Amino acid sequence: MKGRLPQAFLDRTKHFGAQVIRLFVKLPRQREEVSVLARQMLRAGTSVAGHVREANRARSTAEFVSKLGGACQEADETHLWIEYLREECRIPAEQTTPIEQEAVELLAIMAAMIRKCG
Repeated sequence: MKGRLPQAFLDRTKHFGAQVIRLFVKLPRQREEVSVLARQMLRAGTSVAGHVREANRARSTAEFVSKLGGACQEADETHLWIEYLREECRIPAEQTTPIEQEAVELLAIMAAMIRKCG
C-alpha cells in the first residue's frame, strides 16, 4: 500500500505485534495476574500496527500525527505490561527483553516522525 510511511516500517510494526502474540502464547495464563496482564499486552501490542496503518492512510498532517501518537501510546503501554510481567510476575527476561527493546526503538522512531511534522 502506498502511503506516508515506508513499507519496511509498516512491516516492522506488524512484526512487533507478531512477537507480542508469540509471547502471549508462551505465558502461564493459568495464573490470574499473568492472564490479566497478558491480555492487556496482547491488545496494546497488536494495536500498534493498526494505528501505524491508519497513520499511513492519513489525509492530513494533523491526522497523521494523531494516529502515530496513538501508536506511540500503545507501544508505551505494551512496554509497561511487559515490565509488569517480568518484574512482578517473574516472567524470564530472556522472553521479554527483545520485545521491550523493540517497543523502545519503535517509540523513538515514531516520536522522531511526530517531531519532524511539528
